[in-house]
Amino acid sequence: MATVQIDRLLDTCVKQGASDLHLTVGKPPTLRLSGRLVGLKTKVLEPDDTVALMKSIAPDRAQTELQEEGGADFGFAYGEAARFRVSIFKQKGNVGLVLRQIPKELLTFDQIGLPQVCAELCRRPRGLFLVTGPTGSGKTTTLASMIDFINVGLDRHIITIEDPIEYYHNHKTSIINQREVGNDVPSFSEALKRALRQDPDVILVGEMRDLETIESAIRAAETGHLVFGTLHTTGAAGTINRVIDAFPVDQQEQIRVQLSTGLMGVLSQQLLPRIDRKGRIAAYEFLVVTPAIANMIREAKVFKIDSAIQTGKKFGMQLLDDHLWEQYTDGIIAAEEAVDKCKDPAAMAEKILRAGGTLKRTAFDTASTENGG
Repeated sequence: MATVQIDRLLDTCVKQGASDLHLTVGKPPTLRLSGRLVGLKTKVLEPDDTVALMKSIAPDRAQTELQEEGGADFGFAYGEAARFRVSIFKQKGNVGLVLRQIPKELLTFDQIGLPQVCAELCRRPRGLFLVTGPTGSGKTTTLASMIDFINVGLDRHIITIEDPIEYYHNHKTSIINQREVGNDVPSFSEALKRALRQDPDVILVGEMRDLETIESAIRAAETGHLVFGTLHTTGAAGTINRVIDAFPVDQQEQIRVQLSTGLMGVLSQQLLPRIDRKGRIAAYEFLVVTPAIANMIREAKVFKIDSAIQTGKKFGMQLLDDHLWEQYTDGIIAAEEAVDKCKDPAAMAEKILRAGGTLKRTAFDTASTENGG
C-alpha cells in the first residue's frame, strides 16, 4: 500500500512542478508550489503512514542512521521522471520526511539569470568561487549549471563531493567523478584530502560545514585548482567574514592573506516566488575579487566591500538589494517579497513607498521592527 501511495504522491509532485513534498504526522501530504505550502486533499497522515512511506524509499543505511542519529539524508531516482533529495527525521517520536525534487534538466546561465561574468570565472585555471544563501535558495542548481558549463566546453577532470548527490552529470568534454559522503567517502574533509591525489582540475565541495573542510578548500584553490563551495550565509561581505571567523584568532590574519589571493568571487542568492505564479526567480548579489577588493580582505576592511560592489558594476558586480529593486520595478516580484528578502528592509520599504508602491502593513512593520523603528 505504501508503495502505491508514495508513487501517487511523487507523481503529483512531478506533474504539478512542486519543489518539495512534506510528509508529517497530523497533516495531509503537503507540496511546496512556487514557494507556498499547499495541502493535498487526501487523508491526514498517521504515525504508521509516515513509517511505511519512509521504508518504501529509504535505503537500509539511512534507516539505521535515522534510528541512531535521529535523521538521515539520501538521494533517489523516481524512475525516469525525476530525482529527489530526501531528508528523513524524528519529531515527537514519529517519522517525518521532506522530499526535494531535483530538476532533471541542467539549466544554462541565461535560463537562471546568472551574471555573464560567471562564465569567465569558470574558465579560470584556479581559485575559490563561493555560492551562498539560505537553505532552498537554489545554490545546488546554480553550481550544477556551472559544472555543466565546464563539462560541456572545457577538457577538465571534475570531482564533486556531495551529501547526497543531487544532479547526476554525464562525462561530456570533461571527465566527471561524483563522490557521495556517507556512501563513497566518510566525510567532506576526507574526500577533499583524497581528491588532491586524483589529478583534479575542478573540485566542487557540496558544503563547507567545518573548519577542516574550509581550510582544505582554500588550500586546494591555492595549489592550482578551481574550487567551488557553498555556505549558508547571506551577502558577499557576510560570507567573507564567516570564512575568516571560522578560524582561531591567531590564524585569521594568515587566512585573510590566503583569501585575498585565492578567492575569485562570491555569488549570494535568494529564491522568490514570481508575481505571475510561474515558479520562482533568483535574486543575486555578486562580488568579483578585484585587486582593490583583495586589499580590503587583506587589511580587514570587509565593511567597505558593499560600497565597492556598488561601484563595481563594470566588473559585473551587483548588490542583492539593487537586484531585488530591479525585479520589483520590472513587475516580476511583489513589494513584500523584496522587503522580506533584502538586507535592509526599512530602506527597501521606504524606497517602494516613495516610488508610489503599496505595501501590506505587516511587511512594513517587520521592516521597521528589524531596524529598530
